[in-house]
Amino acid sequence: MMAMGRAARAASRELGVMAPERKTRALQAAAATLRAAVPEILAANARDLEEARAGGQNAAFLDRLLLDAGRVAAIADSIDDIAALPDPVGAVTSEWKRPNGLVIQRVRTPLGVIGVIFESRPNVTADAGALCLKAGNAVILRTGSGALRSAIAIHAAMTRGLAAEGVPPTAIQLVPVADREAVGLMLAGLDGALDVIVPRGGRSLVARVQAEARVPVFAHLDGNCHVYIHEKADAAMAKTVLLNAKLRRTGVCGAAETLLVDRTAAPALLAPLVGALLDAGCAVRGDADAQAADPRVTPATEADWATEFLDAIIAVKVVDGLDAAIAHIERYGSHHTDCIVTADAAAAGRFLREVDSAIVMHNASTQFADGGEFGFGAEIGIATGRMHARGPVGVEQLTSFKYVVRGAGTVRP
Repeated sequence: MMAMGRAARAASRELGVMAPERKTRALQAAAATLRAAVPEILAANARDLEEARAGGQNAAFLDRLLLDAGRVAAIADSIDDIAALPDPVGAVTSEWKRPNGLVIQRVRTPLGVIGVIFESRPNVTADAGALCLKAGNAVILRTGSGALRSAIAIHAAMTRGLAAEGVPPTAIQLVPVADREAVGLMLAGLDGALDVIVPRGGRSLVARVQAEARVPVFAHLDGNCHVYIHEKADAAMAKTVLLNAKLRRTGVCGAAETLLVDRTAAPALLAPLVGALLDAGCAVRGDADAQAADPRVTPATEADWATEFLDAIIAVKVVDGLDAAIAHIERYGSHHTDCIVTADAAAAGRFLREVDSAIVMHNASTQFADGGEFGFGAEIGIATGRMHARGPVGVEQLTSFKYVVRGAGTVRP
């Protein structure tokens, strides 16, 4: 691990000054070698899936782990999308001139070396590696045992592409073992080699990283996302947005976990929305109003309002207006992604201003909480903190900045 850290630091110095065109060609080559390696990637993934099923993993875990030809093609396309993004390194984000003649610029710079710790999401290998390289950073990736074979196959294909373009393969490194001691060493910073840690996985992993890391962390603990159906919501839109937000993919962090229905809208909308969820195979845990709307609803507990189910389960509550919806989200939410469905522009404006989440939405599925959907090419994760990065972490968020000051023999009196 220490040798990987030293190699990453050396690679980061080269990447930090690498011409944008060279990084672009390297990523395009990585995408091409990934497409060529589909058979070996799928064979490795089949072994991971077999082991996961034998271990009794749930459907959400298996969905996150599963690769097929279409998903591998999408991963390669994502790398190409990242390659096509404007290079952030060296971009001047602000410039001004002082009365004394000094010209000051704020210029984007790479963060350095990034450690990414993730669980059972093989696509993160490619997304994180490509994003970090595009932003001029070296990266050390560590996945859990459940996705290790798949990650190794993806990583091997990508680094063949990098090497073909003369980019050091140590720019993107993967810890080749599932030993948990590797995580501890990364959290300690690999003797100063790591500049930031990004965890991507369940609550226990993220909590450990936040508690033990001795370097800065970009992270979120939960994706407890809400859909609030306002009194002036269109019924058809409410149903379409809700079903997509909850059920498109239940195991992603942007999946809706709680439905809030305005009491004024409840007589017309509560039963149809709850019925649509149940008919689609989603379990509903609700308050007294939701239980009265459909006998298939089971009682919600206090813990359900704060739970990220990552499964076909949703909590449902009737609230007394916009203020109560915002208060519920503030109390139980995780500051990830929350949505209001309404035709009332003023109500939507209040919701978007007052809900303190990294992503707030109006009349759109919470499953758009994704770097690719934001035009970032991909994301390394969703950050819900308030320092440095918030929301989808793409190439711009993987940079810092420095001030470049130019004078003409200028001295301070």
